[in-house]
Amino acid sequence: MNFGYATTIRTDFPELAVAALLVEGISTDLNIAASVDRFQEIARERLARGSESDLPEIQAWRRAFARMGLKPTLYRCASEALLRRFRKEGALPAIHPLVDLCNAISLAFAIPVAAIDTVKMAGQLEVRRATGTETYEAFSGEIEHPDPGEIIYADDGGNAHARRWTNRQSGRSAIRRETASALIVAEAMHSGGREDVGRLIDALETALIESGARSLERRAF
Repeated sequence: MNFGYATTIRTDFPELAVAALLVEGISTDLNIAASVDRFQEIARERLARGSESDLPEIQAWRRAFARMGLKPTLYRCASEALLRRFRKEGALPAIHPLVDLCNAISLAFAIPVAAIDTVKMAGQLEVRRATGTETYEAFSGEIEHPDPGEIIYADDGGNAHARRWTNRQSGRSAIRRETASALIVAEAMHSGGREDVGRLIDALETALIESGARSLERRAF
C-alpha cells in the first residue's frame, strides 16, 4: 500500500488519526444496499439531535481547516458536505456501489472517507503540502494547480488526487464502472479519533466482505 504522510503534516497536526483499506475485486455488482440503509439511518438519528456543525468530528475538522488558513464555512471537509446535503435532501444520489457505501459510512461516523482508484496513482501517494506545480483534474475535466503550501494528496507523477486535504477529491482517480481496486482512507481530528477510524474501517471491512469484495488489506497509521 503506497500511501503515507509527510513528516511536516504529522508535526503540524499531531491529533490526526488515520486508517486505510486496500480493496480488490470491486465491481458494480457489489451488494451494498442493506449496509447503506443501516449507515444512513445512523446518520439520521445523529442529525435528529442537532446540526452536522454541532458534531465533534466536524468541529475538529473545522478547526484544522482554520489552521490551514481556510474559512471553514467556505471550504468544508467531505463528511460535513455530505451530512449537510443529506440533512437538506434526505438522501444521496447513487453513484457506484463502493462510493455509495463509503459515503454512507462517512455520514454515520461524520468522518471524511476518500476512495481512490489505485490504477490512476503514479507510484507513492503522499499527503503533503503542494509546491504549486501539481496537476489537479476536477470532475468537470478542468485542470487546476493547487496553491503552494496547500495540503493535497500527491503522487510521484505530480498528480493531485485531492485538494485542501479532505475538501475535494480529483476526477482523475474517482471510482468508476471499470475500477477494480481502490485505496480507502478515513481521517479524523477529534478526540477519540483513533478509536473511531478503527471502528469505521471495521464496519467498512465487514460490509465489503458481505457485499462480495474479494481481497482486503488493512493498515493503521
